[in-house]
Amino acid sequence: MKLLIQIPCYNEASTLAITLADLPREIAGVEKVEWLIINDGCTDNTVEVAIANGVDHVVSFPRNRGLAKAFLAGIDASLKLGADVIVNTDADNQYCAADIQKLVDPILAGKAEIVIGARPISEIEHFSPIKKVLQKFGSWIVRITSNTNIPDAPSGFRAISRNAAMQLHVFNQYTYTLETIIQAGLKGMVTTSVPIRTNADLRPSRLVKSIYSYVRRSVFTILRIFMTYKPLRCFAIPGALCFSLGLAIGLRFMYFYISGDGSGHIQSLILGALLLGSGFFLGITGLLADLISVNRKLLEDIDYRLKKIELSKPE
Repeated sequence: MKLLIQIPCYNEASTLAITLADLPREIAGVEKVEWLIINDGCTDNTVEVAIANGVDHVVSFPRNRGLAKAFLAGIDASLKLGADVIVNTDADNQYCAADIQKLVDPILAGKAEIVIGARPISEIEHFSPIKKVLQKFGSWIVRITSNTNIPDAPSGFRAISRNAAMQLHVFNQYTYTLETIIQAGLKGMVTTSVPIRTNADLRPSRLVKSIYSYVRRSVFTILRIFMTYKPLRCFAIPGALCFSLGLAIGLRFMYFYISGDGSGHIQSLILGALLLGSGFFLGITGLLADLISVNRKLLEDIDYRLKKIELSKPE
């Protein structure tokens, strides 16, 4: 049993040594623990700090490609290195490394495929009140969308089984946190959460540059993933609303027309026709998107089978 701890890094020289100093080299139930960093186009001496502090593997990008790409590159490298369990953590020492054991235990016991570390959001001092509210609200939206029960969806502190890692795809370039949970839930992966501790704040978050930007991007990510995995429902619901409203307005016009007062309600006829057309268009779009979604699922299944063959471990 091999565990890889991966850390996406972008100019983390000032905090990486502190993070690495707390990482475990021994985990109960695991024979081998290795560390991996993803050099996401760092322009400082992050790589040198990593090597000096005992990192086993380095994956490098020639330029900054963003957190989501770095996360996926680490997953891919960890799988090729033979990891049975992959733990992702941040380079700013936000998460308590001693809780990695708590993350991997459900996977080692066969009770989960993905485990998310749930931070005590209400107790984190450097989180503003509005950020705490938005974190909880966003997690609630993700739970509804993904049919999971994850209280802290934006948490990057997570453990992933080898089988689950081979099935993850991230389309969003901003972050992987929300998308992977929604994807895992809709694919039927067993996803759970464990309470974890956090450390003192070493630097401001680079992902949350402003509350408005974070909310906007998170909402867009959730909508995009929902459209990807539930396209028929995504288009059929607004389509049905438009069609129903258009039909009601059309029937209203017919009533006045039959009553001999139709000439004064031409605007209603035009609006009703537009709504009926929009509803029909959305319904057809939903059907076509659903057919495309079926094809995507087949391609993902083929990709998963190819990865199992390519990354198969000798018995």
